[in-house]
Amino acid sequence: MKNKLLKTLLSYDVRHSAINQLWRLFSGPLLLLLVPLYLSAEAQGYWYTFISLAALAVFADMGFSSILLLYSSHEFAHLKFNPDKTLTGNTQHLARLATLGKFALKWSSAMAIVIFPLVLVAGYFFLNSKGSSINWQLPWLIYGAASVLVFLNSMLLSFIEGCDSVGDVQKIRFYISVSTVTVTALLLFCGEELYALAIALLAGAITGLALIGHRYKKMLQQLCIASRNNHHAWAPEIMPLMWRFAVSWISGYFILSIFTPLAFHFYGTVEAGQVGLSMAVCMALFSIANIWVSINTPKMNMYVAQKDYPALETTFKRALLLATLTYILGLATLFIGIELLKGYLPIASRLLSHTALTLVGLGWLIQLWINSMAVYMRAHKREPLLIASVVQGVYVGATTLAISIYLPFDYLFLGFFSALCLVMPWVYWIFKNFKRSHT
Repeated sequence: MKNKLLKTLLSYDVRHSAINQLWRLFSGPLLLLLVPLYLSAEAQGYWYTFISLAALAVFADMGFSSILLLYSSHEFAHLKFNPDKTLTGNTQHLARLATLGKFALKWSSAMAIVIFPLVLVAGYFFLNSKGSSINWQLPWLIYGAASVLVFLNSMLLSFIEGCDSVGDVQKIRFYISVSTVTVTALLLFCGEELYALAIALLAGAITGLALIGHRYKKMLQQLCIASRNNHHAWAPEIMPLMWRFAVSWISGYFILSIFTPLAFHFYGTVEAGQVGLSMAVCMALFSIANIWVSINTPKMNMYVAQKDYPALETTFKRALLLATLTYILGLATLFIGIELLKGYLPIASRLLSHTALTLVGLGWLIQLWINSMAVYMRAHKREPLLIASVVQGVYVGATTLAISIYLPFDYLFLGFFSALCLVMPWVYWIFKNFKRSHT
């Protein structure tokens, strides 16, 4: 048992997932320091507005990247890689994987053509509503074009990750991030302001495409050839699940994005900064802990396809236990670090109060459990948490707005935490019933 656990801890997938997350913990704060140092207050406003507007591209994804990972895992369960990264195995599933890739490319291209021009135009008029001497027009155009490449990168990486390639995908994401952060820092040093954001995003996207092409060229060529000689109607199979994923995806996205704008509007810029930094820290802890679940997601999908339910159960329980222990350790380290640094760095004033930060931290722990159960159920090509997601979204939105209007700042996350406490038993009940009927 100990040898198996040690092997899991030192696996290729875990190593590269951990490296990627640790890099983000270093690079994120670095950029947070560089932006106010090298940008004027006005340019900084445009910088974060760019990012917020481009985030509307969530409507181009709507959970399709998760569906793509799920379906490619089910087909790859009957295949394996040769040393040269070509595929071998059941010819029927190879053909299905090839046609899935073709469908994904068409869908992603269509969504990119429809959504991104709308975001670009809407963003232009929104940004143009404020008179300014800042040169934002060309950077915004570059940023919008780069966002299309980032979106297509994301789809490709989700498809490849589903082919039991978590470690490789994390390695590629790491190189993309290093490229983006390096170019951002260099251009900020050179005084390029908004061009630093736009050109860095473009550099990262090009780096990703280059690495994918270099690493998986033969596999992609093989699938391209196979897709010409085979056909499978994926839309009727995927679309019934797609709208469920889309509702859950968009609901969750907007709930997690509502706190900073409400804090800015009702409490002030300092409070908004505390909310943004505290959420970023807890989300980083969640991401690190969730490594144990994410690296096993393709395997769980494959076990479902192979009907190997004992292996599915063992993998899920081990991943959930390791994720929980990792998060609790990270949260404890955060609070200890705040106390130790209180007299040396103004860290306490940059984060939420202990009470509010505790609500956020415990809320993300519950979210980790819910997310793990959702991954288990989605491995069966089901989305049974649709109603729970919508109810949670409406509850958090309504309570947070009411709290912002009528209660002090420290209570801002009370709706977020109480919603998760109320939804958790419901999700667990759905999960237990799901397991009884599907395993």
